[in-house]
Formats: sequence, structure tokens, C-alpha cells
Amino acid sequence: MASVLLLLGVQRNMLAPPAPVAGAAAVSAAIEGLLGRARAAGSLIVHVRNCGVAGDPDEQGTPGWELIHEVRDGEHVVDKAEPDAFAGTGLASLIPPGSGVVVAGLQSEFCVRATARAALARGHRVALARGAHGTYEARVPRETEAELRVLGVTVVDAEAVRFEKSRADAGS
Repeated sequence: MASVLLLLGVQRNMLAPPAPVAGAAAVSAAIEGLLGRARAAGSLIVHVRNCGVAGDPDEQGTPGWELIHEVRDGEHVVDKAEPDAFAGTGLASLIPPGSGVVVAGLQSEFCVRATARAALARGHRVALARGAHGTYEARVPRETEAELRVLGVTVVDAEAVRFEKSRADAGS
């Protein structure tokens, strides 16, 4: 069980035309399922938004930069400029020490890999939701899963992920 859902780069430039990632519809559906279960459990949810530079498909303020899912009250948005969502952001302060973290989103070989590794380095139990992360080359998600598994990340089918209320909210 995990208490935190990190949604990385779940933005229009990756999941909507004109240039969605490979298997975008399936990845999007898996992410939506995770988000629904995390919300139902009252888990901590952090939407991490990549802020591209001028001219990038995810340039800040452009349609491609927009998040796919509406952010609800109590959920957080962290804007980042590096693949590691912890680098130069306040993400670490949002996640209670020792929390189980589920990582999902885009792109597998960049933000997903870097953020999962950083969460491990911070002492979190990390699960990568198979089927709920992707990139432009169909083979890369499985390669990323194999690499992260060796480092200590648990890889679990997205539909098997279960959430619990975050420890920070457990007393309320």
C-alpha cells in the first residue's frame, strides 16, 4: 500500500494530439484509474508539471503545458524544470518521511526514472505503476522498469496498486 501518488508530466503535449506518446490511450486510462483510487482513499496526490523552455511543446502557459486532470482541493501541483521532480522544487517537503510513493506518468526514461531514483535516495518505498507510464518508443517503459527494479523499485500492474490515507492526514 502507498500513501502518495506522483503524477509526472501528465500534460496535454504528451497524451493529446498532435504528438501523443506510444499507447497514449492505454497509459491515460491506467493513470485515470490510479488517480481515482488514490482520491477515493484520501491519499496525498501530487501533479508534477514539466515547464519547458520557449518553443517547447510544454512551454509554460501553452496548451501543451496544461495538465490532463483537473487538480482538486487538497491536491498539489509542483512545477519543475529538471527530470528529477525533487530537484529545485518543494516536492520533498510535501511527502512525509518514509511514505510509500507510487510513480506514474511521462516520460519513462527521463522524468519517471529520475524521480523514482530520487525518491528511493530519500528513503521512500517506491512503486512504479506498470502500464501507467510511457514514452515515444514502445520498448522503453519495460526497459525502464527492469532498470528501476534492480535499484529497489517495486514494479506493479497499475490496476493492482492500492492506496491508503497519507500519514500527514491520518489524524484528521
